[in-house]
Amino acid sequence: MTSGPSTPTANSVDISLPIEGMTCASCVGRVEAAIRKVPGVQQVAVNLATERADVQATAGTSVNALVQAIEKVGFDVPSNTIELSIEGMSCASCVSRVEAALRKVEGVQEVNVNLATEKASIRGVADTAALEAAVEAAGYDVRPMGATSAADMQESDARKDAEREQLMRDLLLAVALSLPVFVLEMGTHLVPGMHALIDRTIGMQASWLVQFLLTTLVLLFPGRRFYQKGLPLLMRMAPDMNSLVAVGTLAAYGYSVVATFAPGMLPDGTVNVYYEAAAVIVALILLGRFLEAQAKGRTSAAIRRLIGLQPRTARIKRSAGVQEVPLAEVIMGDVVEVRPGERVPVDGEVLEGESYVDESMISGEPVPVAKGAGAQVVGGTVNQTGSFSFRVTAVGADTVLSQIIRMVEQAQGSKLPIQAMVDRVTRWFVPAVMAAALLTFLIWLVWGPSPALTYALVNAVAVLIIACPCAMGLATPTSIMVGTGRGAELGVLFRKGDALQRLRDATVVAVDKTGTLTEGRPVLTDLEVTQGFAQDEVLGLVAAVESRSEHPIARALVRAAQEKGLQLPEVSEFESVTGFGVHARVEGRRVEVGADRYMHRLGVDVSIFQPTAQRLAQEGKSPLYASVDGQLACIVAVADSIKKTTPQAIKALHELGLKVAMVSGDNQRSAQAIAQQLNIDEVFAEVLPDGKVDIVRKLRQEHGVVAFVGDGINDAPALAESDVGIAIGTGTDIAIEAADVVLMSGKLDGVPTAIALSRATIGNIRQNLFWAFVYNTALIPVAAGALYPVWGILLSPIFAAGAMAMSSVFVLGNALRLRGFEPLQGAGK
Repeated sequence: MTSGPSTPTANSVDISLPIEGMTCASCVGRVEAAIRKVPGVQQVAVNLATERADVQATAGTSVNALVQAIEKVGFDVPSNTIELSIEGMSCASCVSRVEAALRKVEGVQEVNVNLATEKASIRGVADTAALEAAVEAAGYDVRPMGATSAADMQESDARKDAEREQLMRDLLLAVALSLPVFVLEMGTHLVPGMHALIDRTIGMQASWLVQFLLTTLVLLFPGRRFYQKGLPLLMRMAPDMNSLVAVGTLAAYGYSVVATFAPGMLPDGTVNVYYEAAAVIVALILLGRFLEAQAKGRTSAAIRRLIGLQPRTARIKRSAGVQEVPLAEVIMGDVVEVRPGERVPVDGEVLEGESYVDESMISGEPVPVAKGAGAQVVGGTVNQTGSFSFRVTAVGADTVLSQIIRMVEQAQGSKLPIQAMVDRVTRWFVPAVMAAALLTFLIWLVWGPSPALTYALVNAVAVLIIACPCAMGLATPTSIMVGTGRGAELGVLFRKGDALQRLRDATVVAVDKTGTLTEGRPVLTDLEVTQGFAQDEVLGLVAAVESRSEHPIARALVRAAQEKGLQLPEVSEFESVTGFGVHARVEGRRVEVGADRYMHRLGVDVSIFQPTAQRLAQEGKSPLYASVDGQLACIVAVADSIKKTTPQAIKALHELGLKVAMVSGDNQRSAQAIAQQLNIDEVFAEVLPDGKVDIVRKLRQEHGVVAFVGDGINDAPALAESDVGIAIGTGTDIAIEAADVVLMSGKLDGVPTAIALSRATIGNIRQNLFWAFVYNTALIPVAAGALYPVWGILLSPIFAAGAMAMSSVFVLGNALRLRGFEPLQGAGK
């Protein structure tokens, strides 16, 4: 027998968990009983309507234990994703520290912290307040985030502009104060007669006092940020980039202060000052931080441009007339007016009016799209010359533009598999550098030439200052941000960031035929008439008869006549002959349309079209014939036509060294005919929907990494099974949800663009990582004095600071080159 719930105490905590699968009151009872058995639970209330469990428990009660208890009785606790904005991270070590702090919070399943976006994405059932507390305890500022809106972006931009302005002010002040220090100290070493001049005028002691005063001001004001962040973290035994700068500059400054005011404490020959090193290091690192902030602002330009597409207001038809209202007040079902040159505010369906709309922000296609009654319009697109009104079908986070922004943000915030190795290194990087600096100091102090203390200090400071974990931390996320942002501009959306790396390794692209290689609907492709008949005349008669049929081929013939502007005459005595064709009277003339066997049955000779029929059969098309008043009038062919961009896309994929396989439900002859036209390497015909998964597995076994391209519901299993699923953006929501990459243009030429972009982005990441690791592994030993025994070369802390500042700027500048990525010639935009 279980005891009842205990009374809440002062140290109680409230835990709220979502629950899926409850259908009745007995479900509620089972869940409550399961939760009460968990140690520490004091009170529990489960609500069937809201599908939540509110638990009051003693502090330290395991959230994971509650989740396991609920799942054990057959219900699910869905994990949710919480986004946090984190301020104060300066290097890869900060990222590792924040991730470690968040992983310790009860209920956290997965954590991803991004230095470039300054965001943390946490998946699980943890409480937001607990996550924020963990970040703050680690020494960083944190704010919760919702869906990104124009207001959020403006607020973020304003905050970052203020940070850049503060950095600029600090930089200018640091330069103004450091320059005299540099001239006074380094001038005595570099300029002949400068030492004597200072000695004769103000004296060396006075010079040191001036340097002391100016350097103190540099460290107290522009350099204060390094000590406020770095020293507390150092005291917690969790040093970061700021800690390295703080220790290095304070070591140089402290030694100089002793040399200035208590020279007797130092051994003979070691009384020197290094104020210029401390002051100039601060100035140079502030310069690096400022350039880094400028470059970071450009890496998020794609998101900023997407959010900038959202209009602020919309004109709504209300009972009192047309009113201009804020976008947030637009609701489903509202009727919105759009004038020439305006942006469409939200998604909807055109009710009246006609225009052309520029949808390049969605599809990457520069040609405006015609819109009339019944057409779908997308928020953020630009109306051209006409006016129209439409009924709202999606608002807020449900609009296509909001979904695109969300996909791009998720991809930009994700981590690639290549990042795992970087994370392992950076976790120990800063402590290792501090250990290396200490070792350098001891080696020079014991075995260095006279004055050993001076050499030991200078080289240890150089080691601390030259190490650059920033470059390692920024190498991957900045390239992902710029690469996925450029992809969005080209109509290629990476729903998952790791698809970037997997797509680069693809060796074979499997393509679903219908709707991907082809238009996905039959169209009239061939029409030849016999002597005595005109094309438009025959097409009008045939279309008039077929207008009474619901067959897809019939609709294609009617559509072809309408596109030509033909008026369809009245039809009477219509009849369908199953398995043969149709016949009717059109303006008194008897018209029969059907296959060759129908013509034979009617006694109509079709041999005149035998060469044409053979050609159509080779192309995988099934010919139809029409007779008028017993005379053969024409041969027509209707087929699912190949998209205009498909041949170029297949050519571009071959140029990238990829094999292309076509998957089709069509018969072998039709599939082979299309494959031959397109120069496709492998053909899988007569494939049922569930057979596509087996084909993906077969291709993987034979060729390696498989990218599958599809657009239909029946493609979803194959998209999920493939290494990289690529969905055509004009396809179904189910296909898009199952995919890793979405092509908003609806055209296959987005596939080679996506693959080329993934290769360019991963190549860029590798360049950045190579630079970051080579820089650190090569220059840290140089700073420690490794070249001194052979060539007598030592690295000044000032040069070390300059190199460190430029290292991050190089990585960011290299990532920004991806903004200039252009699609392959064979796969135009």
